Amino acid sequence: MTLASLGDSFTEGVGDPYPDGGGVFRGWADRLAEHLADHTGGIEYANLAVRGKLIRQIVTDQVPPALEMAPDLVTLCAGGNDLLRPAGDPERLAKILDHTVGRLRAKGSQVVLFTGVNVATGYMRGTIGLFARYYMNVRAIADKHDCFLVDQWSMDVLTDSRAWDEDRLHMSPEGHRRLALRVAEVLGVPTEERWDAPWPEADPVSWTEARRDDLHWVKESLGPWIGRRLTGKSSGDTVTAKRPELTPLTKDR
Repeated sequence: MTLASLGDSFTEGVGDPYPDGGGVFRGWADRLAEHLADHTGGIEYANLAVRGKLIRQIVTDQVPPALEMAPDLVTLCAGGNDLLRPAGDPERLAKILDHTVGRLRAKGSQVVLFTGVNVATGYMRGTIGLFARYYMNVRAIADKHDCFLVDQWSMDVLTDSRAWDEDRLHMSPEGHRRLALRVAEVLGVPTEERWDAPWPEADPVSWTEARRDDLHWVKESLGPWIGRRLTGKSSGDTVTAKRPELTPLTKDR
């Protein structure tokens, strides 16, 4: 089996670093590939995703090599970064995604698409309408092209703060782990763990602790993010794909 994963920071795995401290992220896609290798004995896997990329950049930089690979399975999640910009247009993005999925399916690849998590509170609540419109289109595209669909919108377990990194934009290691299990389930791949297992009861957080965390987030995450938007920079400007070609991944790694 061959698998290629395309997209932005979500698929690169930001928020879920490998423990060796080398600056490479694991994420749900790597975890999924490991599940598939365990189930089949071995696969070939590529991950072309790079943080910060817009849908046009993904289509230009990642889709052509994926078409050349013609993998059995492609995971594709794109458009989130576009919708976080002032000119984000859900319908325009959907047209691009529809055309891209059609190209991948014409090459014989099965495709996995994603909706996002229903984060209707916090700093993202002002954009939830745009995202909901886009995800309705994603569902329609999945139906049109007979794709697998991972509906994170219905995964209430991912609305827990422990599913998210300190930057409040990317998932935590536990969030990525649970999502990988869910994707495996959608693909019909058995796993020994449940993605929807209840979270342990959380310790209460005082008002003071919460405000201290908010201030830390503004300084370390929100401020730099706004700065990049104002200067036209991206967190992925100096980043390259961690696994740009199909390479073997065995049960024993």
